[in-house]
This record gives sequence, structure tokens and C-alpha cells, in this order.
Amino acid sequence: MAIGPFFPNGRVRADGYACIVFDCDSTLSAIEGIDELGGERIEEIRALTDAAMDGSIPLEEVYGRRLGIIQPTRERVEKLGRLYVERLVEDARETVAALLWLGKDVRIISGGLRPPVEALAEKIGIPAASVRAVGIEFDGSGAYAGFESDSLLARSGGKPRVVREWSLPRPSLLVGDGSTDLEARPEVDLFAAYMGVVHREKVAAGADVVLSNQSLAPVLAIAAGKSDRGRLRSSQWAALLARGDALLLTGQ
Repeated sequence: MAIGPFFPNGRVRADGYACIVFDCDSTLSAIEGIDELGGERIEEIRALTDAAMDGSIPLEEVYGRRLGIIQPTRERVEKLGRLYVERLVEDARETVAALLWLGKDVRIISGGLRPPVEALAEKIGIPAASVRAVGIEFDGSGAYAGFESDSLLARSGGKPRVVREWSLPRPSLLVGDGSTDLEARPEVDLFAAYMGVVHREKVAAGADVVLSNQSLAPVLAIAAGKSDRGRLRSSQWAALLARGDALLLTGQ
């Protein structure tokens, strides 16, 4: 596989990856869930989200603050789950399906709210047991009643601890867009910064691989080892693999 500017800090393994962990917001889905819940306060919420994802301020300083401003109801959170699915990024569903077909361990780790993240996971074939996100609470009427404030994923430095606790099959690959994903880089064998929705310069600079195209097909090309590739080329996923390879070769 050609090495170019999109591999700034590392080289992809020829034998592929046994486990692939995806972020959710701005990675599997082209939206930031908390921003979508923002309603009339969206610009205020988006500014806080961007600051946290760029690493300008710690996530724990904005997590509860955003939810306190929004006061999301059960109905709005359920709607967000449907929106996650409607806004899946290009080739996300197919890439996950191909990875699962190969027998890869595919997981989602997210600082987003658990119910909508699990709704997306279910639609693309990832079981709830392979998903980690932040819980949310509602009262009897469906009004916001708090969130899982002790969740590791609601604070900076939480993702690497969760990944470590998972004891992932190795070699492992993490795909994400934010500073919290970059923090988990030491716990995996390769970190691919997916910049197809939002380009975050600090995250890209610290990644092993930078994926700038909107398609997630390059993840399949990276994750597939030599034997995987032989199987893929004689399967329904052959064109997806070829697309992923072509995008990697053009630096995307």
C-alpha cells in the first residue's frame, strides 16, 4: 500500500486489524448529536462542542452544561437516534457490514448519549454490548432528569480508560474525529483520524492515518489483511474494497 501524506505518523499493517472501534458523532454519522438537540440554542451548544472536540477546554467542563441548557426530552433523544441513522456517512453501513462479514470485532465508543448511539448501532449490526456511551435519565413524563455524570466518556481522558478496560483483540484500529479519540491513541495499534465531516487540525496532526474523504471505505481497506482481501475480492464487498484502496492511494 502506498505511503503518502495521509500516513503522517505511522504505517498500516499488512496483516490487517482484528478489532475496529468507531467513534459515532462526525464519524459514523455526519452530525454531532448534542448540536442537533440544541434547538434555538444550537450556536451556543456548537461553540462548546467544538471547543471540547478541538481540545481547547476539557470535555467535563461542557458536558453537563450543554445538557442543562438543552433539557432534552425522551422524545427528542429518540428522534436523534433516527437522525443518526438517516445521516450515516457515505459507505458507513456497508463498511461495517463488510468488517463483520470478515469476522472482525467492531465496536462503538462515544461521548454521545447512549440511547441514540445504540439505535444507530442496532441499524448497522453492532450489538449493544459492543457500544459504550453516556447514559441519560428521564422522569415519568419523559422530561430530562440528569445524565450519567460518573461516566468516563463524559470527561477528558475517559476514552483511553474505556478502551483499556475493553482489552481489545489485537491488533486494533480506532477511527474518530475528535481530541477525545486522539487521547486513546496509546491504547490501540493504529489511530485513523476521520476528517470527512469536520477537519480538526490538532487531531489530524497526531493521527497515524488521516482520512479526508467522506467515505468510510478506506477503513475496510486498512483493516483487511492479505487473507481478508482474497475473500473480499470474491464477495459482494469487492467494489467497496476497491473504492477504499483507490481513496487511500489518492491520499483521501
